[in-house]
Amino acid sequence: MWVLTEHLAVESLTDGCSDCAIRTHSICAALDHAEVETLGKLGRRRSLKAGEPLIWEGDESLLVANVVTGMLKLVSSTADGREQVVGMVYPTDFIGRPFGATSHHSVTAISDATVCVFSRSDFDIFASEHPALEHKLLERTLEELDRTRKWMALLSRKSAKEKVAIFLLDMAQRLPNLNTGSVREGAQPKFELPFGRPVIADVLGLSTETVCRQLTALKREGILEFPTRRSIRIAQWNMLESVTRAE
Repeated sequence: MWVLTEHLAVESLTDGCSDCAIRTHSICAALDHAEVETLGKLGRRRSLKAGEPLIWEGDESLLVANVVTGMLKLVSSTADGREQVVGMVYPTDFIGRPFGATSHHSVTAISDATVCVFSRSDFDIFASEHPALEHKLLERTLEELDRTRKWMALLSRKSAKEKVAIFLLDMAQRLPNLNTGSVREGAQPKFELPFGRPVIADVLGLSTETVCRQLTALKREGILEFPTRRSIRIAQWNMLESVTRAE
């Protein structure tokens, strides 16, 4: 039987699935109401503090999870023992390795976060009995693979300014409650950073000073606005996109 250790902040999912904010955008969208309720009985809602790990690289794959709120990072260890961020995880994303024996990377919260966690073995059985969910998992796996490839290209071949620009565009497109569908028509998406500049630096493999300089440069060029310390408005979406294509 799968047991969560006592120190973890968890709660039952049985009362939370029907009004879940990410219900129609997560893998659960492949299930009908009764199936979602059944899956909910297998899981728990867990709260994470910024910096708290959820999954350790190399450990036995014991759990999988849906991200409800907050952001997490995927981290792999290099041959010389350093940590390399290999991806970002946003609300509605699915994390963990269903049908897998070992976790290939660590997963750590970079802001306070809430996740729905399931025993990997229980989830595997449930997924095998629901082909639509298996298909959704395959789609998500391929999407994650594409994002990972783009992320590695970002870290290896882009300048500091390009890295910051790509990071902000990605965040604007993937954070919930943002009307990014009309940004190319002149909208100026605004969002709250769930963490400070040092975290951006850590994720992008830059120094905090470099991140601050690049943000200031983008503000000076009229591309970004900072209504508050943590909020960012993309004043010129097309110009920010052009930065990412700079040679």
